Amino acid sequence: MRAAILTLSDRCSTGERADGSGPALRTWLEERGVTVACTDVIPDEGALISAKLTEWADSGLYDLILTTGGTGVSPRDVTPEATERVVERLLPGFGEVMRMESLKKTPHAIISRAVAGIRKNSLIINLPGSPKGATENIGFVWAAVPHAVAKLQGDPEECGTPLPR
Repeated sequence: MRAAILTLSDRCSTGERADGSGPALRTWLEERGVTVACTDVIPDEGALISAKLTEWADSGLYDLILTTGGTGVSPRDVTPEATERVVERLLPGFGEVMRMESLKKTPHAIISRAVAGIRKNSLIINLPGSPKGATENIGFVWAAVPHAVAKLQGDPEECGTPLPR
């Protein structure tokens, strides 16, 4: 599996603060055998986010695209809207599971607006902006990611166990 990681942060994009989440996600993915082929850091600007997600998904180079940051309720948190503009199909279960599992750790999880979806053959998942939040949340949904990517790549295997006749 080939992945790309997009960090959304005004301060990280200007060098005012170091990106901790992108590197933490890279390590987490590589420990699971995923090739992280591309990373970038851009400001919290909806048009820039949508353009980068479109570019990466349409290139066909990445099976998995993770964003980190911009999923809360601050005025500059626009990642979910930018993602929704580019995906062809939403996968609401990813956000639901991440919020449900995160709520067991913090009451602030209820304000997460993270979404996930598909564009072309890429699975796009929004994650929180902190290193801990990003890695915990990808961990909550990871069991479904390889299967989803396989299906996007055309895996013909049935998803469930057939019922006996």
